[in-house]
Amino acid sequence: MSSESSDPPRPAHGGAGHRARLRQRLIEGGAEALADYEVLEYLLFGASARGDTKPLAKALLQRFGSLSAVLNADAGALKQVKGMGDAGVGALKIAALAARRMARSEVREKPVLGSWQALLDYLAIDMAHLTVERVRVLFLDTRNRLILDHHVGDGTIDEAAIHPREVIRRGLDIGASALILVHNHPSGHAEPSRADIQITHRIAEAGRLLGITVHDHVIVGREGHVSLRAKGLI
Repeated sequence: MSSESSDPPRPAHGGAGHRARLRQRLIEGGAEALADYEVLEYLLFGASARGDTKPLAKALLQRFGSLSAVLNADAGALKQVKGMGDAGVGALKIAALAARRMARSEVREKPVLGSWQALLDYLAIDMAHLTVERVRVLFLDTRNRLILDHHVGDGTIDEAAIHPREVIRRGLDIGASALILVHNHPSGHAEPSRADIQITHRIAEAGRLLGITVHDHVIVGREGHVSLRAKGLI
């Protein structure tokens, strides 16, 4: 037999073949090539060298309800799903972190008011699935570029949690000319409460006296967002 002859390569089969096919679909098919459970399945490949990750991916979706909810779940909750360990949690958390960093870079590189959808995408990725109410102030410069994304605190938005004069003083300290208030509703509904409207008016009034404009107050929920300016409340 000639020394140059050799057996043809064997096609991948079993688990390796499935992973190869999924990878090819991802590379060739783009953003919508994979179903949500397949995205999780793929992310978990690195945490399981040979095992079938499809059952775990489907169990995570059943437990948390959506891909974004899985990626935003805390480590302790993820580990309650049978089969999830530190390696799996790490694989999901790095994907969530990458998504946040990408969305944040879109916001930082352009004037906020001219790239409003990028801001909303960033806020939704970062806040929509929080289980606590979080208050943030986005301080802007004269070109409406983001100077500081300031985490004011967690808890109900009222004067016990956010002091109008302190917000404006922080803006003056960093040379801001405008700001956008942001908080989330863990209930999922983004409609503003009376307290949301009242604190917005107080901060806007304090800002007017010292030359800092309140452009908007955006409330984020799992079901969407509400802009107080768009509703005519500012």
